[in-house]
Amino acid sequence: MKLGVFAVLFAQKPLKEALEYIASKGLEAVEIGTGSYPGNAHCNPQELLSDSGKLDQFKKTVEASGLMISALSCHGNPLHPQKPIAKEFHDNLIETIELASKLGVPVVNTFSGCPGDSDDAKYPNWPVAPWPNDYQDLLKWQWEQKVIPYWTEIAKFAQERNVKIGLELHGGFSVHTPATLLKLREAVGETIGANLDPSHMWWQGIDPVQAVHILGREGAIHHFHAKDTTIDPINVNKHGVTDMQSYTLMLDRAWQFRTVGYGHDVKTWADIISALRLVGYDYVVSIEHEDGLMSVDEGFTKAVENLNQILIKEPVGEMWWV
Repeated sequence: MKLGVFAVLFAQKPLKEALEYIASKGLEAVEIGTGSYPGNAHCNPQELLSDSGKLDQFKKTVEASGLMISALSCHGNPLHPQKPIAKEFHDNLIETIELASKLGVPVVNTFSGCPGDSDDAKYPNWPVAPWPNDYQDLLKWQWEQKVIPYWTEIAKFAQERNVKIGLELHGGFSVHTPATLLKLREAVGETIGANLDPSHMWWQGIDPVQAVHILGREGAIHHFHAKDTTIDPINVNKHGVTDMQSYTLMLDRAWQFRTVGYGHDVKTWADIISALRLVGYDYVVSIEHEDGLMSVDEGFTKAVENLNQILIKEPVGEMWWV
């Protein structure tokens, strides 16, 4: 495995400076934002696709850093019921897939998106209960009319360019659990897989180790994020895991994101890393920092330190004791 980072943490730094800083921490890989929610501070697909000189310079800058690009990421909602919004996310996704193909980057990370409740809707509608039965009818309509048709076309487009799609399992979107990821994968093919982030499993009540096993046995983990979550034992009983309070209200929230090791101990993270190795995932572990109690530099540095203790980097070799 290789240790990497989602470089949007350092959007305020020029690309070259950000890459040099990341490499100075001993990392081997970088995940780069290409637009939509993560922004495109370091990589504008439209620019690079239309200007071969800029594309060559981008390649040289990355190569000079000694880092590999693990994924290009353009998390958005291409299923948004407002067509202009959906189109912007969709166009960015298409451009990112094209760019990944030209760069030889194997994975594009994004969200599945979430449609509205009808063709006339203005806002996404995320059903989370099976009753009243309206919710089941809505969910069926969303998957049959929006989710599966859209991702069938995107999966075909990506496959033709030798690019895999890593969908981040995230609340608020149609694909948010191992089951919903496998449901979409069964419908549209193996180009679709997970960009698995344990932090989003924990707050939904899912054990990340089991999520790794469920997805890994199907070869459905295309990329991996390293971010932690802590659940407040008092606040969760008041607000539940679908707490709608702002992330800024950290003292009152049921759960919040933390840097690796500050929500769950290093042994728990070692179990996750071991599960990844067990199911055959030997790609990049990409640090993502969204910890409201730490600066970017401190949170990133502590994540690097904690993960370096437990990351399994060398090939297994033969079982000499067998």
